[in-house]
Amino acid sequence: MSRTNFDTLLEAGCHFGHLKRKWNPAMAPYIFMEKNGIHIIDLHKTVVKVDEAAEALKNIAKSGRKILFVATKKQAKPVIAEKATSVNMPYVNERWAGGMLTNFPTIRKAVKKMASIDKLTADGTYANLSKREILQITRQRAKLEKNLGSIADLTRLPAALFVVDVLKEQIAVREANRLGIPVFAIVDTNSNPDNVDFVIPANDDASKSIEVILDACCAAIAEGLEERKVERVDSETAGEEKAKAMKKSARVEDEDETEAEAEAESEE
Repeated sequence: MSRTNFDTLLEAGCHFGHLKRKWNPAMAPYIFMEKNGIHIIDLHKTVVKVDEAAEALKNIAKSGRKILFVATKKQAKPVIAEKATSVNMPYVNERWAGGMLTNFPTIRKAVKKMASIDKLTADGTYANLSKREILQITRQRAKLEKNLGSIADLTRLPAALFVVDVLKEQIAVREANRLGIPVFAIVDTNSNPDNVDFVIPANDDASKSIEVILDACCAAIAEGLEERKVERVDSETAGEEKAKAMKKSARVEDEDETEAEAEAESEE
């Protein structure tokens, strides 16, 4: 069963592309028609592509790896933050810091700097500093929080990138391509889908369109996380049962040895 359907996507306005003069010819396979100078996206293909992307995302989540969501355009910021947080995944909805992937160790140092400031604040070290120094550190902490707070738990490179608007987030896509990290993306008619591994052809400007597609993808991620949790419990249970069986077997062997020794002594 599909994770979304034609009517839901239509109601959300996922079919509205850009003006014909702004189109990228590489998106031709996903365009249904032109109406009033605007390209209309083939939503039947969008349904298929959402399902493909959702299944792949589910498997990544099930494996315990992280998916980094990226959307810095105004109408997508709150949506990406809400949906990514709901499945405990990192996200970037402020400025993409160049080298966030290709220079990941440096980004991790900045995140650790944020943690060290919190630690020094908690133990009272900053109480001895001047007001000016405290103000400077506070501002630095706020800036780090704004740009990197949402990836504080990302301790290693993500297994995949989910992007809203590949044209705006081209630096992020380029870094992921360079490192061989799979890219999932909502791609509009004005964008190039060639550098995207899982293309979801849809309107990337309307918040409702973005929300509907993220709902389907995040539902799949949630399923993957739940299946991982269930498998882990089953594995732990199986391990406990195996340990009990081995313990019981060892006890039986000890009893058999004791009986054999007793019989040997009585024969003597």
